[in-house]
Amino acid sequence: MKMASPRTITIVALSFALGLFFVFMGTIKLTPRLSKDAYSEMKRAYKSYAKALPGLKRIGISSVLLRKIIGSLEVGCGVVLTLVPGKPKDVANFLLLLVMLAVLFFHQLVGDPLKRYAHALVFGILLTCRLLIARQSDERPEREESREEPHINEQEKNKVKQS
Repeated sequence: MKMASPRTITIVALSFALGLFFVFMGTIKLTPRLSKDAYSEMKRAYKSYAKALPGLKRIGISSVLLRKIIGSLEVGCGVVLTLVPGKPKDVANFLLLLVMLAVLFFHQLVGDPLKRYAHALVFGILLTCRLLIARQSDERPEREESREEPHINEQEKNKVKQS
């Protein structure tokens, strides 16, 4: 029985943990069922983000819509990271990374202290690590093949010289 590689275990563990986190955080943005206090805090925070970006209102994006878009993206991408195999995980990972960058931008825009957005920074770093590890495992077999080819060509050259 073949054991999973450490890289595979890392990707699966990160995908699962990050997926659950984003499902949880997205749900808090969408409904007060998990935590009324956290939901109220999200509503307040997104109102301040919308005020700091008056351009959003001009294009028809209210604080409620912004919160619902980000919450829905987090839940949807979190589900994909947790349950869906293959390349869709990388797409979800990338979208969540963009969401984290937007959230960091919002926090900076309204002048929040680091303790208010440290989680976004940490999870952005974790998403970046997961994506880099996943991309590295895709590229590695190609590199090993290309390393072997020059070695084979060297042997063939030696055979040609000898004959």
